[in-house]
Amino acid sequence: MEQRIIFISQGFQLIGVLHLPEAENPPVVIGSHGLFSTKDSPKQIALAKRLNAAGIAYFRFDHRGCGESHGEFVKVTSFAARKADLSAAITAMAAHPKTGDAIGLFGSSMGGAACLGVAGDHNIKALVVLAAPVSFAMIRVTDASLADSRVAGMTAGQMEFDISESLSLLSNVLIFHGDADTVVPYENARQILQRVKEPKELFTLTGADHPLSDPAHQEKFIDLAVKWFVSKLIQKIPE
Repeated sequence: MEQRIIFISQGFQLIGVLHLPEAENPPVVIGSHGLFSTKDSPKQIALAKRLNAAGIAYFRFDHRGCGESHGEFVKVTSFAARKADLSAAITAMAAHPKTGDAIGLFGSSMGGAACLGVAGDHNIKALVVLAAPVSFAMIRVTDASLADSRVAGMTAGQMEFDISESLSLLSNVLIFHGDADTVVPYENARQILQRVKEPKELFTLTGADHPLSDPAHQEKFIDLAVKWFVSKLIQKIPE
């Protein structure tokens, strides 16, 4: 079952879709998309379907200025705004009558950094991040990105961030990163792994680029991500 959700973050109306499994009061994973992406990315939709099949709900939403959510991208986008939107989504899901108490987070690229940046402020049971940068300084800004009209009008400080100090607060983190990523270098994954607490794991997608354009890489990511969330979010019945 899919349910359209409208919620508010700092005065902005945000739109999301909640995928509910047949299970009663299931745990829920909340997805945070990348800088130029939306809630309708194929990775998030595929992850939602697989998690539902495993008895876990999934909530994907558009950050302000993206997709169906309110705001003009160039004016409202910042790393602080991304964190605020994700925190608002966590609050909305914690209060939803059809989801349980256990919450996990998934984030891709900038969305992964947002997840790592806010998880310590909430009771998050599991995190999965894909190609997440530790800081803006560690992202390789391409000529194509600089030419994008959505970036051209942004101020220098809108996307400045560094989450390295907050990583030591986190545990239950599964990190995915392609070793052929030319946008967010693989070194970011190593730094995240070094700083977060156990249990933690880094899975290297050999030959994978930043968007996981190879379907085989996407399938491997989804398979392992679902197993991680199931192991951390589903309560086992005592024998």
